[in-house]
Amino acid sequence: MAHRNTAPPKGSQLAALTLGALGVVYGDIGTSPLYALKEVFAYSGLPVLPENILGILSLVFWTLTVIVSLKYVTLILRADNNGEGGLVAMLALASMAVEHRPRLRRALLLLGIFGTAIFFGDGIITPAISVLSAVEGLEVAAPGLEPFVVPITLVVLTALFAVQKQGTGSVGKLFGPITALWFGVLALLGIGHVLHNPAVLQAVLPQYALRFVIDNPGLAFASLGAIVLCVTGAEALYADLGHFGKRPIRLAWFGLVMPALVLNYFGQGAMLLQHPENVGNPFFEMAPTWALYPLIGLATCATVIASQALISAAYSVTKQVVQLGYLPRQRVLHTSVRDTGQIYLPAVNWALYIGIVGAVLLFRSSSALASAYGIAVTIDMLITTVMTFFVIRYAWRYPWLLCVAATGVFLIVDGLFFAANALKVLNGGWFPLAIGGAMFGLMTTWQRGRQLLAERMRDESIELKAFLDSVFLSPPTRVPGTAVFLNADPHATPNALLHNLKHNKVLHETNVFVSVRHHEVPWIGFDKRAEVEPLGRDCWRVVLHFGFKNDPDVPEALKLLRGRGIQFDEMDTSYFLSREIVLPMGGGGMARWREKLFAGLHRNAASAADFLHLPANRVVELGAQVTL
Repeated sequence: MAHRNTAPPKGSQLAALTLGALGVVYGDIGTSPLYALKEVFAYSGLPVLPENILGILSLVFWTLTVIVSLKYVTLILRADNNGEGGLVAMLALASMAVEHRPRLRRALLLLGIFGTAIFFGDGIITPAISVLSAVEGLEVAAPGLEPFVVPITLVVLTALFAVQKQGTGSVGKLFGPITALWFGVLALLGIGHVLHNPAVLQAVLPQYALRFVIDNPGLAFASLGAIVLCVTGAEALYADLGHFGKRPIRLAWFGLVMPALVLNYFGQGAMLLQHPENVGNPFFEMAPTWALYPLIGLATCATVIASQALISAAYSVTKQVVQLGYLPRQRVLHTSVRDTGQIYLPAVNWALYIGIVGAVLLFRSSSALASAYGIAVTIDMLITTVMTFFVIRYAWRYPWLLCVAATGVFLIVDGLFFAANALKVLNGGWFPLAIGGAMFGLMTTWQRGRQLLAERMRDESIELKAFLDSVFLSPPTRVPGTAVFLNADPHATPNALLHNLKHNKVLHETNVFVSVRHHEVPWIGFDKRAEVEPLGRDCWRVVLHFGFKNDPDVPEALKLLRGRGIQFDEMDTSYFLSREIVLPMGGGGMARWREKLFAGLHRNAASAADFLHLPANRVVELGAQVTL
């Protein structure tokens, strides 16, 4: 396992990474002021009274402090998996920590995969609510433009998804500066109103939150369902750990993001203390009339950047889940020759686009979408907290009581937010749950189907070494060149070899039987990439190891074998693949509908040759039918 951590960044490198983190890591949470505070009052039906405003502001401040500053920035950023973060990395870390407890490990894997599935539900709502909330500023600037909000939103989103194939390299450099400008504007908008009514700063004292909860327990609980909107995007702090590192993420949060967010929320509160009638859209009501249209333009840019970060995360998470074996192979296009992390997955791109357009057309306003938002976020927060417990207890081996204390408080806070959002299930919360549930069903069906397919292939296979021994009792004609046979089971005889001998009746001079293994670690270095075992008569068994963030480039990995006894010319090498056609027959270990779903997914999976970066002009595919 290759550690990617390097020396902590300093000077200009630290400044560049911090600026980059603003655009990618904090885009989502940075656009929350557009809709969070107005939804608290709209959703809970809370009267816009001074004591309620101060109570809500206090809850917002302490939510940002406890969930983001303490939980994510202080604790969870420490739980890196070989320098990488995110739910998939946490899942791998937790499952490895309990690998000696198979039942617990399986439960954690299912929990983590469910959290990943829910992420896709969140990924559909985030761009929809962000862009809608920005364009809704037109209703404040010119109420007559209200009918154009949804069409403009759809145009912006369509343009965003249409340019994904081009990559973000050319415009990505602008993300950090534009987001920095956005946070500066957030702070300026807020500070003017705070200076006019500095009494609002009292809300940083926790007693205002406590008094609000004690005086209005029912309304306070209901308001948590909307207050959680101020921390949407907190998971991105951890997910982007591998791109930027702990220090730039922490520096950006404490140095700019949190102060700007707090100033803006308090500025909205200060304005509402004087003008409670502006509760319909306090963010845009804060701005002077002359600044409304520029602010709407900047807000739209900020929400597009936030959406872009989430779309890129969806590509990355999908690629990782594919390599962990929970989704079919996807066509992956690299959009940058320098940054291998910049990828484009056409199927994911257009599936997200269809889902987001559907969400905009179904809900039609940020307020309606806010009812659907939150439940997916709180589920992922809960799962991250549970995973963190198993990491610090079983991987870091901290004392049991310390682990319970470290995660117990966050579990209670996350649980309260989840319970409050559970009230919204019938009022829109079903939408991300339905998407997450469908994805979870698809992912578990694919994983179980692959397991059953492997078992069936194993039952029908011939042991490779024994087969080669029998073949060489009366050897076939040997032809020049190297044959690379890709095979899931390193000990089984590939179907492609059987068919080649049956139909062509020849064997290459050099035969390499390659199995590709994906592991629950982000990166595996070249020093541990390949295992080689000689089988005699110029036949070799090779197992290639990749982490879930490595690019599975088989030809590149095979170059490492040149100094280990295997000599072959790239231009004289052929790659043989076995392509199974799955026939669902029922009674194969899954429900009939799941067998049919797996067969369809298997049939439409991207080519293994493309996925493994095999040269298209030197690939031979030989098929076989397998019944489930």
